[in-house]
Amino acid sequence: MPNKGKFIRAPALDSSTTFSVYYVMISNKQPFDWVPTPDLMAQSNLTAFLRKVGESSFASLSARADADPAWLMEEVLDFCDMRFYKPYTQMLDTSRGIEWARWCVGGTTNIVLNCLDRHRGTPVWDQTFLVWEGEDPKDRRSLSYREFDAEVCRLAGAMTSLGIGRGDRVGLFMPNLPETFIAFFAVLKIGAVLMPLFSGFGPQPIISRLNDGEAKAVLTVDGTWRRGNPGAMKQVLDEALAEVPSVQHVMVLSHLGEALACPMTPGRDHDWATLVANQPADHPTAEMEAEAPAVLLYTSGTTGKPKGCVWTHVSFLGSMVTRDMHICGDFKPTDRFFFMSDMGWMVGAMCACIPSYFGGSLLVAEGTPDFPDTGRFWRLLQDHQVSYAGVAPTLIRGLMRYGDEDVKRYDLSSLRVTCSGGEAWTEAPWRWFFKHVCKSTLPFLNIVGGTEVGGCNFTGTLHHPLRPGSFGARGLGAGVDIVNESGQPVGPGEVGELVLRNPNIGFTKSLWRDDERYLDSYWRTLPGLWVHGDFAMRDADGLFYILGRSDDTIKVSGKRTGPSEIETLLTGTGKVSEAAVIGVPDEVKGSAIVCVCVPMPGVAADAVLQAELSGAVVAGMGTSYRPRQVLLVSDLPKTRNMKIMRRVVRAVYRGESPGDLSSLVNPESVAELQGKLAG
Repeated sequence: MPNKGKFIRAPALDSSTTFSVYYVMISNKQPFDWVPTPDLMAQSNLTAFLRKVGESSFASLSARADADPAWLMEEVLDFCDMRFYKPYTQMLDTSRGIEWARWCVGGTTNIVLNCLDRHRGTPVWDQTFLVWEGEDPKDRRSLSYREFDAEVCRLAGAMTSLGIGRGDRVGLFMPNLPETFIAFFAVLKIGAVLMPLFSGFGPQPIISRLNDGEAKAVLTVDGTWRRGNPGAMKQVLDEALAEVPSVQHVMVLSHLGEALACPMTPGRDHDWATLVANQPADHPTAEMEAEAPAVLLYTSGTTGKPKGCVWTHVSFLGSMVTRDMHICGDFKPTDRFFFMSDMGWMVGAMCACIPSYFGGSLLVAEGTPDFPDTGRFWRLLQDHQVSYAGVAPTLIRGLMRYGDEDVKRYDLSSLRVTCSGGEAWTEAPWRWFFKHVCKSTLPFLNIVGGTEVGGCNFTGTLHHPLRPGSFGARGLGAGVDIVNESGQPVGPGEVGELVLRNPNIGFTKSLWRDDERYLDSYWRTLPGLWVHGDFAMRDADGLFYILGRSDDTIKVSGKRTGPSEIETLLTGTGKVSEAAVIGVPDEVKGSAIVCVCVPMPGVAADAVLQAELSGAVVAGMGTSYRPRQVLLVSDLPKTRNMKIMRRVVRAVYRGESPGDLSSLVNPESVAELQGKLAG
């Protein structure tokens, strides 16, 4: 039987650092909850890679990779048969410093070359690539690689006819439909830069991202089904585009038809079906420099402006797709991949690229995992014979509420590997999933990285044992380490800052048109080290754990959001002068939002205002961001340079010590907040 374990308290980074009390599972009687079998290890992609490079263990491979990351990537790209039009002349160039490392210098390629074109003329071409199911289980579609590629080519031709081409930024604001993935590859095929947008966004996040990227076009849909009701998307986009002057073209897919009105703006808006109807089923793939921008994916930080992370035509494929998910994660060409997420987040690109690169297949499902019935997610796994399933802790916390019977009703024997990402696990949902879905035997690989690194900082493999929430190993070649405030490595059981010491092929190429913010965000805290912003620790047996963010960034259902982005919406109502937004633990979402606001003079601090402020957040950000609570106070804790101290607000709300308050200019604000919470 799996061990029950015991808990230890993880120490603070130093006396001035305040963060939640974290608990980490460690060994009690039995050391691990899952141990790979010799047969599983022998059949793994990792074993094949070790054999290729002449290493006897992951530990020796990791040490060699950290010492020579260029050697590692030469071997990875060769093992995974990365395709180039023109071979690169130098794998890694750090002549400007590791902050500005260049990879595959002199080479030309395209993501589409590696994920679609490579399969032409092979048996894979007529195999199923994408299977889709709508909210109604009767709505199903299936596309072979040949059929899928034809639609990609037609859409690429349609965009070319509108004058969209190399380097143009193209927004993608769509739910989980086959056309969403067709659009993903069509934009890349013509050499344009894809800007994925979360399908649940309100107008404000769309405005900020499209304006920052100066998008020329947006691909969207009239709407999507949300728990049986039509949810408008084109109308939300229209509201946003009133403040985005750069967008010249909007291609609109009709998905809901007569169920939802979809006004079109003459000259700007184009019917998707009409545009692609007369386009040929073949279109040339643009030959791009290996490090040319391919995807501009935004992640929120602690300031109001989201950070535009830039992936190239070689970066995401070289990191997440090949090194992390094929070699370490063991994705195979025979697998069907399913990770219920959204194209607006990193997982969307994983769904597009991982199965297609290796000739596997993908399941795409519109809607939510528990509608039209609470067993939907498990039925999808069963009906579509998913072999490689990804989950997030927030998904499992939600499905756990329905009990064990839903999952027991379905045959999940097709599963070979499960993986998780997005946020830290707590023990109960991890054990529930491992018992009821993995049957305490399947590998449950935990991965963590981020949009900024385009891959994994820590990962699970089929060579490493598991405990709840643990990671088996450091990501390969990136020089992953855990350090104290001076940049020195910490020992087992000690909490430290997660850093990367090496150039990493997956790193964002600066931040979109903001080199200074890139350096400030990642490289200047501890010079020479990439500081990722996570607290981490290693246990005595060599397993790793992520313990939470070391800045103020909030994760709601695995999605990172900067507090200032929400605070802007609150102050934008004109009813409050200041706001502090914090994340607090939530059993379902992982984190919930709490807003602490200072009403404008003359504005009544009452329930009507609280409701209005909550509504402003939902209208601007989407329903996932509905605040748990809106507190109204007369002042917010501030430093002497008038910086709002969110860490103090968060500590007071959670009943923890707010730490050193000597830097506050208004310590009475802390007492007021404590009084509000006590009352």
